[in-house]
Amino acid sequence: MNRELLMLVEAISREKNVERDVVFGAVESALAQATKKLYEGEVDIRVAIDRDSGNYETFRRWLVVPDDAGLQNPDAEELLMDAQERIADIEVGEYIEESVESVPIGRIGAMAAKQVILQKIRDAEREMLLNDFMSRGEKIFTGTVKRMDKGDIIVESGRVEGRLRRSEMIPKENLRNGDRVRAMIMEVDLTLRGAPIILSRSAPEFMIELFRNEVPEIEQGLLEIKSCARDPGSRAKIAVLSHDKRVDPIGTCVGVRGTRVNAVTNELAGERVDIVLWSEDPAQFVIGALAPANVSSIVVDEEKHAMDVVVDEENLAIAIGRGGQNVRLASDLTGWKINIMDAAESAQKQANETDAARKLFMEKLDVDEEIADILIQEGFTSLEEVAYVPLQEMLEIESFDEDTVNELRARAKDALLTMEIAREESVESVSQDLRDLEGLTPDLIAKLAAGGVHTRDDLADLAIDELTELTGQSAEDAKALIMKAREHWFAGQE
Repeated sequence: MNRELLMLVEAISREKNVERDVVFGAVESALAQATKKLYEGEVDIRVAIDRDSGNYETFRRWLVVPDDAGLQNPDAEELLMDAQERIADIEVGEYIEESVESVPIGRIGAMAAKQVILQKIRDAEREMLLNDFMSRGEKIFTGTVKRMDKGDIIVESGRVEGRLRRSEMIPKENLRNGDRVRAMIMEVDLTLRGAPIILSRSAPEFMIELFRNEVPEIEQGLLEIKSCARDPGSRAKIAVLSHDKRVDPIGTCVGVRGTRVNAVTNELAGERVDIVLWSEDPAQFVIGALAPANVSSIVVDEEKHAMDVVVDEENLAIAIGRGGQNVRLASDLTGWKINIMDAAESAQKQANETDAARKLFMEKLDVDEEIADILIQEGFTSLEEVAYVPLQEMLEIESFDEDTVNELRARAKDALLTMEIAREESVESVSQDLRDLEGLTPDLIAKLAAGGVHTRDDLADLAIDELTELTGQSAEDAKALIMKAREHWFAGQE
């Protein structure tokens, strides 16, 4: 019987083109499963087959667990203190094994054993095929639609399968069995049965890789795609940079008579692509990203990582785009928050900011409107700037003498100190349950305290727009924080 086992292993190994150890492992697993059926409970069985003689031994084993962890499965676990009574130097994570009677191969249910062995071999074959495919380093998966699976599409390439989830398809794209499909390989998940390669046709990376295939200059290092933003199936923007002054980045990506960009567009169900020149200057980059709209002026707010972009009435609709598409893609492409406004809105915003700065200076520095306006005209917008801008810069203001400058700086520092003390006192009034709320930073806590929010319930009672006004957060972040604050309400109901 042992000789027959060795011959069987050898035959299966050759037929399926898998290692002998894999087949031996499958047989050991089948024997272990058959032995488990002789016991009650969730016992742990290990079978070891001698690779040379075919003889095998069977062991029942117990995993050694920490004393304070307790036994989750008494049939297959043993506490450390009990295990050490039997084996003094044993450690947590090791096994205590006890030899038990082996199940004769002849008594194993033939069908069950065969299924286990074949499944193990299929898994090994699948892993070999997958490793061979991934070793090629390909980023785009090319295959044909094999079947639908719960809304996902299974794409087959040779004997390897990929999964294209519904959320990663191009909207309104109708793929049918037998259709040729190309998609980006996003990840490999070996826990998924059947199709472990996760694909996407809507990811920005897919468009970048398509351009890489169509534009040899990218592979040669003469061009680089710095970023990409997509509204899949509708419109996209890519930012390109040339590392060779002789190469026109936009024209090279477009190709002769648009051949290169059209090849990408055709692959993506007619998705129109705007090719933008990347720039180290964020303002210049944003201006290019908003094309075809013409920008009149732009104001950069480094602290908020946002830009106010002013366009005339004729370009307002173009800059925003249908449903806000153009400005949204430009924002995704550049990584900056972009606020589109016309000249009147810009003037009103500047007037509001000027009024706020004037009021701040008059109140905190105890100066008249004339002095406040001089500071504003010289570009000062905060008390910190008045207090800590290099002294020489303030001395260059014609309207101020040295005594005036020193007095203003001293008043600004005093005002900042007073405000910091008040802020700390206000923060101290915030309850501990609010301080401990996940996602709250000291800065956010201070802003909440200044707005009269001192407890977790105070925060939970706020509307999203109220919180955004207090903290300057995005609506999405504000919503998440409010829901976090309300969690204890729902926990109480449960």
